[in-house]
Amino acid sequence: MSDVRVIIQRDSEREERVVTTGTTAADLFAGERSIIAARVAGELKDLAYELSDGDEVEAVEIASEDGLNILRHSTAHVMAQAVQELFPEAKLGIGPPVKDGFYYDFDVEKPFTPEDLKAIEKKMQEIQKRGQKFARRAVTDEAAREELADEPYKLELIGLKGSASHDDGADVEVGAGELTIYDNLDAKTGELCWKDLCRGPHLPSTRLIPAFKLMRNASAYWRGSEKNKQLQRIYGTAWPSKDELKAYLEFLAEAEKRDHRKLGAELDLFSIPEQIGSGLAVFHPKGGIIRRTMEDYSRRRHEEEGYEFVYTPHATKGKLFETSGHLDWYADGMYPPMQLDEGVDYYLKPMNCPMHNLIFDARGRSYRELPLRLFEFGTVYRYEKSGVVHGLTRARGFTQDDAHIYCTREQMSEELDKTLTFVLGLLRDYGLTDFYLELSTKDETKFVGSDEAWEEATETLRQVAEKQGLPLVPDPGGAAFYGPKISVQARDAIGRTWQMSTIQLDFNLPERFNLEFTGSDGTKQRPVMIHRALFGSIERFFAVLLEHYAGAFPAWLAPVQAVGIPIGDGHVEYLEKFAAAARKQGLRVEVDSSSDRMQKKIRNAQKQKVPFMVIAGDEDMSNGSVSFRYRDGSQENGIPVDEAIAKIAKIVAERAQV
Repeated sequence: MSDVRVIIQRDSEREERVVTTGTTAADLFAGERSIIAARVAGELKDLAYELSDGDEVEAVEIASEDGLNILRHSTAHVMAQAVQELFPEAKLGIGPPVKDGFYYDFDVEKPFTPEDLKAIEKKMQEIQKRGQKFARRAVTDEAAREELADEPYKLELIGLKGSASHDDGADVEVGAGELTIYDNLDAKTGELCWKDLCRGPHLPSTRLIPAFKLMRNASAYWRGSEKNKQLQRIYGTAWPSKDELKAYLEFLAEAEKRDHRKLGAELDLFSIPEQIGSGLAVFHPKGGIIRRTMEDYSRRRHEEEGYEFVYTPHATKGKLFETSGHLDWYADGMYPPMQLDEGVDYYLKPMNCPMHNLIFDARGRSYRELPLRLFEFGTVYRYEKSGVVHGLTRARGFTQDDAHIYCTREQMSEELDKTLTFVLGLLRDYGLTDFYLELSTKDETKFVGSDEAWEEATETLRQVAEKQGLPLVPDPGGAAFYGPKISVQARDAIGRTWQMSTIQLDFNLPERFNLEFTGSDGTKQRPVMIHRALFGSIERFFAVLLEHYAGAFPAWLAPVQAVGIPIGDGHVEYLEKFAAAARKQGLRVEVDSSSDRMQKKIRNAQKQKVPFMVIAGDEDMSNGSVSFRYRDGSQENGIPVDEAIAKIAKIVAERAQV
């Protein structure tokens, strides 16, 4: 037995320890139940890993991001074992961890039923209690093919070794190094219970899976391609404790209540008719009021900030997108061309920026005009795959509140700072207040322009972002092909994160379009271009606000700001006069003169989430007053009519919530 020196890294502290040959990572952290794996020289390892001299070892706790992924991937294995015990003919696909859970794809004769999922979950609980050990075993390609001869999808993955994609989850099975199989072994006898091709690492034992639940099943194409066979996918979730699982399920229940598609139908705001097509929404009158109010306020604020409004068509010759580079880099996201004018390709536009460049280039420009801020509510069309289209948040046709700012190199930093400050301020006006920033940098496989230009643009954006005093998170490789970007990430009322505004700094499109202005010295110079979408898209922002407020919009955005509820038929005319006076002040007020009883009218107004219910009876008519009933059920009585209208108007003007 010889000594082995290792370094244990915990946060910023380093501890050197001398151990004997054969010591495992589990031995280093004995008794620490929250530690379920180790990171050695930057690579994740099972706790069964035997330490080598000079290893630097970092504990991986189950509640960390890596720990959760290991927990969830281990649970996916347990689910796959349960499926094959119950459905021996099932062939295994891929089972990676995903945000908040995991899935596994199976090739089976018929789709799983809800009863099947209950049986699978029960079998998983049995496997979990058995405490089977996860044991890693390195194999050659030939041995793996022999062992997994009955698993056609695993055989395909073996052939991908070294080129497996993260996008379809294949990289959890095979990486660039050796192939490994994980055996599930009986805790008492060591007998093989099940096995799967996998890179690992895994938990030491199934007993260490604290809490899990199967969520649903769906169809999914093998490796995400519509050209491949459709498999059955089961989704599940796993958490470090039963309390965390319970909290997550409660969160999902609340999110389901807030689903914008559900609320959109209940509140009669929008629909996505099958006759028009997936991802193409129509806004109903009430939804139209909210959208128009959002747009009108945005227009006013943009005018105050010196933006100029432009309008561009929905379709263009393909040559424009050849110049911009979109046909080289973005063709898969565009609708197919229409051949017009004797074979000329026309495309529905996926972006507004090329057309804004043509507006800039329509005449000579002077440095005195810069910065030039062009703004448009421009509708664009992107061919999203049917599997990712989701209500208004992932649509095929949507309207961007799109701005492109042309400035000098000297103005660039200040203009970016002003733009980001304006963006954050306007988002706060709509009721979002919890932000962090994300800096997306160059994708080394998909970019145009010089490294020097990218480095300058990225560093400028970093400095601008840091001035806001908000957390700044790196997003390596997440930039568009023409420049780095800052994304504003906003958390909603239940803590979900949504990408809102993006600000992109672009040295490349001005070059591709040969944009120029005359400098103060009379020379021709190239402008810098800033791309900026504040909402991202009107439709998506509408959906985010709808879910954020759970349909109970603040009064300034509510389609009906107040509804008059008469106690009896004799009070209808009085409330009609109240409504008419309120409408003269720009308020949206209706009167419920239906034959329903008063309590039914109140329930109807509550279901429609109207901010103010204005109630009147004999006493109110005698006193020239009304009573307010609020959405939370509280009431305020005997308010003089003029004072009541003024109060509603004040709440609307202040964009306050009631």
